[in-house]
Amino acid sequence: MSGFLLAGLGVAVGAFCAHALEGRLAADDLAVFETAARIHMLHALGLALLGLAAARWPDAGWKGPGLLMLAGVAVFSGSLYALALSGIGWLGAITPVGGAALIAAWMWAAWIALNRT
Repeated sequence: MSGFLLAGLGVAVGAFCAHALEGRLAADDLAVFETAARIHMLHALGLALLGLAAARWPDAGWKGPGLLMLAGVAVFSGSLYALALSGIGWLGAITPVGGAALIAAWMWAAWIALNRT
């Protein structure tokens, strides 16, 4: 369910970017915001897939990668949203932590999937 909620939020954020921010942000800041929204939405779908996998194989341990993916989106996309809107440069230093969490979530999920076969 959290993947679907995150996807709905991603659509809202994308619409906000397209309609409210165009012309108000510099092109570079708009590109940063769009990157955050794209990663947000892609990982919302990934989180939804993890939820479906958890429904199919409830004892496999999908909660860990799911929570890590959710945290990764919050840190990666959240820091980029804040950077684009505020211009506070040090926020970009937080972004790789979220990226590392997203990578780790996918690797953990792959490990679980490989051990299910």
